[in-house]
Formats: sequence, structure tokens, C-alpha cells
Amino acid sequence: MPHTHQQIWVLLTRPEVDPTRVALLGNSMGGLLAPRAAAFEHRLAAVIALDGVYDLGDMAAGFLSLDRAEAERRLRADRDPELDAAVEAAMAASPKIRWLVDQGMYVMGADTPRGLFATFLDYHLRDGIAQKITCPTLVCSAPDDVFFEGQPELLHEHLTCPKTLLEFTSALGADAHCQAGAQRLAFARVYDWLDDVMTESA
Repeated sequence: MPHTHQQIWVLLTRPEVDPTRVALLGNSMGGLLAPRAAAFEHRLAAVIALDGVYDLGDMAAGFLSLDRAEAERRLRADRDPELDAAVEAAMAASPKIRWLVDQGMYVMGADTPRGLFATFLDYHLRDGIAQKITCPTLVCSAPDDVFFEGQPELLHEHLTCPKTLLEFTSALGADAHCQAGAQRLAFARVYDWLDDVMTESA
């Protein structure tokens, strides 16, 4: 999200926009990118992470069954044929990892599966970044998120701004990644939260 500052500036120049009530929502990987933008763009009135992500590097390490230090070393290495083979085997065994790699290589411009996982190491809200967010933040969580299990809770834990953790459930059909089975419900809850936040700040 390299152009968030310019996008906000353009919004603020439009007469139909209330400059005190601009919110930013990030979906999937945007659940990391939107909060990261909010850490450095303090004109936002609110941010929504649907679902929340604290550290993509931890996700990558978990998928490859590596601890974080080993993931950093091996994914950033010039060559690691053994890990390359392990990634290929993981893709063959898991449709979710295969989709993640195929989609991720396209989106991120990575040349190899291992190269994709290496790029994830640089996407995080660690090192005090999450604590820079000052606006009210809604972090959504799904119990059966196949990609970001535990990440929303980590993000919520590290926030020091006004914050809400919105936990969806399987009983509501909202247990999948980004509440894929119940997005109408999810967005209704997001809008309810925004109504409350914007009313309080009015």
C-alpha cells in the first residue's frame, strides 16, 4: 500500500468527504497492510483488519514447519535445494498451500515458491509498528482461518490504540478465512462498529 498518503490526500480534497471520518479496511493480506498504513497515516479515523495479521513471516515459517530464526536463514539463502523440495512437497500435499503459492507468486512477483515465502518475512507489524496506530482499530478473527490462525489475536494484543477484537464463529457460518461463508454478516458487524466509532468521535 505504497500510495496510501496520496490516496488520503485526494479523499480530503473532495467536498463530499468528511475529512474527520475516513476509515480504511483491509481484507486478507490487507489485514496487515491496512493497519501498517494506519501506523504512519494518522489522518485516518478508523481501521479495520478483516482478518487481522501481525506477521506474515510467522505464517510462512509455520507452513514450512520451521522456527522463525531458521526460516529467516534458509528462506533468505541464495540456495537451499532441500527447502525447495520441501516447499514443492507441501504444495503437492496441500491445496491451500498450492493456492497460496500460485496466487502469491503472481501478486508479489516472486520467481520461485521459496522466494515468495522469503518476501513474507518482510511483511509484519513488529518492532513497535503496531503500537504506532492511534485510531480505533477493529481486528476480525475467524476460528478456522486456514492462513492466519492466531494472527488476529497477536495483532490485537500488540495494539495500544482503542481496539476491538471481533471473533466470528462457525455457528454463524463465519468461521472461514475473511468470513467467506458469511460476508454479509461480517460487513454488517463492521458497519455497526464503524457507526459506534464515528458517533463517539463526532
